[in-house]
Amino acid sequence: MNLKTEMGDSTVFPIRLQVYLAHAGIASRRASEELIRAGRVTVNGLSVSVLGTKVQEGDIVCFDGKKVLPEKLFHYLVLNKPPGFLCSSYDPQGRPLALELLPKTITERLYNIGRLDYFSSGLVFFTNDGDFAAKLSHPSSNIEKEYLVESTVPIPDTAVEDFLSGITIEGVRYKALRVIRIERKSLRIVLIEGKNREIRKVFSYFHLHPALIRRIRIGNVVLGDLPEGKTRPLSAEEIIVLYGHRKKVREPVI
Repeated sequence: MNLKTEMGDSTVFPIRLQVYLAHAGIASRRASEELIRAGRVTVNGLSVSVLGTKVQEGDIVCFDGKKVLPEKLFHYLVLNKPPGFLCSSYDPQGRPLALELLPKTITERLYNIGRLDYFSSGLVFFTNDGDFAAKLSHPSSNIEKEYLVESTVPIPDTAVEDFLSGITIEGVRYKALRVIRIERKSLRIVLIEGKNREIRKVFSYFHLHPALIRRIRIGNVVLGDLPEGKTRPLSAEEIIVLYGHRKKVREPVI
């Protein structure tokens, strides 16, 4: 079941056409139903007169021939960032940006929540909802971030133990929440705070070199089988859990 969630005036797709029109300020939901029945609304150039139509992200909705958008159309995307892309809105060196991998149908400006360094890969959130970004970025959110890490050489148990108990490097304290050994050269590492380049700095301290760092989970959201360089929208359920239950949940979209 897909849920319509209210987070500010956010929109989670798919959404019923009359709800979309109401968010755009055209009319109330009930009045929008009458406009649809009257044939005054088109979706992707096709007239729609039957109720029950759902609008997908990227669809072009027009009322009396004029394009309409909800006043605040928020997007919540998961990107599987490949290595060799920068999490930034600009790079003076001209390196590829993760932003360039987002769907071209989205005209709103999105930005990443948190970062993955240039050589790392995996799960990154993109949004234009400032409240959502602020909540997830705040240290008090205590959102787990899980990484798959492969080393060029075997990883000693002492390095794992020290990372779990906490280690200070150049005056900064690094501590993993959990470390799960997969093989002699590979680990799954769960962090809470996720300081800048934390895994690389800890590995370097032990004279180890990570051949691969891939973020595979943030909170309740897993990377799964999403191909590298591709995106998917966060589901309403995923957003509700990440946001917390202080936000209201409105009627289901059916």
